[in-house]
Amino acid sequence: MNTQWLAGFPVFRLISLVVAIVLIVSFIPQSESQSIMPEAAAQSPEDAAAVFKVPAGAVRPAASAASFARISSSKQSSVIPASQPQSKPKEASKVIYLTFDDGPSKWTDDVLAILKKADVPATFFVLGEQAKRFPEIINRINEAGHAIGNHTYNHKYDELYASFGVFWSQIKETEEVLRNITGKRPPLVRAPGGTYGHFDTAYFQLLEQGGYKVFDWNLDSGDSKRKGVPASEIIQNATPPKPGDSVTLLMHDGAGHEETVKALPKIIDYYKSLGYEFRAITSELPPVQFAVSPKMKNSKRPQPSSDWVQAHIVPNAELFGPGEPLYVEAGGLETKLAAGEYELRDGQFRVPLRAVMERLGAEVSWNGLEKSAVAIWGETRIVVSSADGTIVVEAPGESEKRYTASLEWRNGLLWLPLRTLLEVTGHDIMSVTANPEERRVRAS
Repeated sequence: MNTQWLAGFPVFRLISLVVAIVLIVSFIPQSESQSIMPEAAAQSPEDAAAVFKVPAGAVRPAASAASFARISSSKQSSVIPASQPQSKPKEASKVIYLTFDDGPSKWTDDVLAILKKADVPATFFVLGEQAKRFPEIINRINEAGHAIGNHTYNHKYDELYASFGVFWSQIKETEEVLRNITGKRPPLVRAPGGTYGHFDTAYFQLLEQGGYKVFDWNLDSGDSKRKGVPASEIIQNATPPKPGDSVTLLMHDGAGHEETVKALPKIIDYYKSLGYEFRAITSELPPVQFAVSPKMKNSKRPQPSSDWVQAHIVPNAELFGPGEPLYVEAGGLETKLAAGEYELRDGQFRVPLRAVMERLGAEVSWNGLEKSAVAIWGETRIVVSSADGTIVVEAPGESEKRYTASLEWRNGLLWLPLRTLLEVTGHDIMSVTANPEERRVRAS
C-alpha cells in the first residue's frame, strides 16, 4: 500500500472505511463465510470435525448444503453430506446348527466324513448304550471338534417320562459313559422325542438347576417320522424356501438312517448357498425349547422331594461351574477331580469310588442290584457294599480286613470319604493343602 497516500487520507474517512468493511463481512451468508476458510482447515477427520465445533451449551448454526458439499469435496475430508444416505448396518448373520440324535451307529462315520469334506461342525446327541457300544466313534466325534450332547441312556419313553428320577439317572449314567471315553461331561441335553408332551415345568427347572442346558429344535428333517423316509423327502423338509435366521435342524444318525446320510450333502450345500454359518451348539447359547404342553401342565407325575433335590440336583451344578479342583496323589500316581466331582462335607473330602479308583489304575465292576462294587488294584481286591456299609480288603499273604465306612449311593455312584478309601488301600495321608487355585491330598 502507498504509505504517502495513507498519511494524507483523512482520519474520518479511514474510520468509515473500516466500519464499512466490518458491516459487509457480518452480512455475508454463512455458506460463503465457510468457503473462504483455507483448504487446510479440513485436511483430516479431526480437523474436519473441528470446523463445526461449538462451545458446550451453544446452539450449532445451521450450515447450508453448499457448505457441506465444498468441505466434503476436499480430497482427505471424511465428512458425509447430510443428503447422502448412510450405509446400512451389516445384516444379522444367519446360523444353522446341524444336530444328530440316537447315535452313534455304523452310519455316524459316514456323517463325519461328509462334515469333514464340507468343513462344517455339528452336534451329536448320543445315547449312553450306543456310546458304550461304539466308544471309538465317540472319540472320533470329539477329536473332529464336534459338540456332544446327552440323549439319555436307552431312549425308552415309558421309563424316562414316568418320573424325573428315572430321567435324571439315565442322564447321569450316559454322562459317566461319555466322561470315561472323552474325559468330559456334556452339559447339553436333548429329550428323546423332544420336550413337548414329555416335560412338565419341573423337568425343565430341575435340569437347569442341575447345570444342564436342554435343546429342542425349530426345524425337523422328518427323517424319523416313519421307517425308511427317502432322502428326497428329508431334503425337502430340511430346506424350506425361507429358513429363519437361526436354524436348529433335527436329524438322526442312529440305525436305519442311511437315507439321512444320502440327504446330508445337499442340505449342507443349500444352506451354504444362502450364506448360513454352520456352528456347533454350546452351553452359552440361549436354548431352543418347546413350550410345556397343556396336558403336562396338569401332570400328576410324582415330584422329587426337597431332600432328594438337595442331595442330587444342587451339588451337580458344581460340575459345570467354577471351583477348585482336587488333586489326589497315592502310590506314585496322581489324579484330578474337578469341582463337582468331589465334595467337602463336615471337614471331609467325599469322592465317588469308581472315579478315583479307575483314575488311579484300578479296575472296577458294579452290581447295581446290590449296590456294591469290586475294585482290583494290583493284587489287592476291594469289595465295597453300601447295603451294610462295609469294605472288605483281600491281599495276597494277608488276612482279610473288614472296615465300616460312611457309604452313600447317589447319582448311580458310590460315594465315601477319601481318607477311608486311601487308608483301606494302604495309603496313609501325609498332607492336605488348599489355595485359591487347587486342593491337594498327598498320600504314601
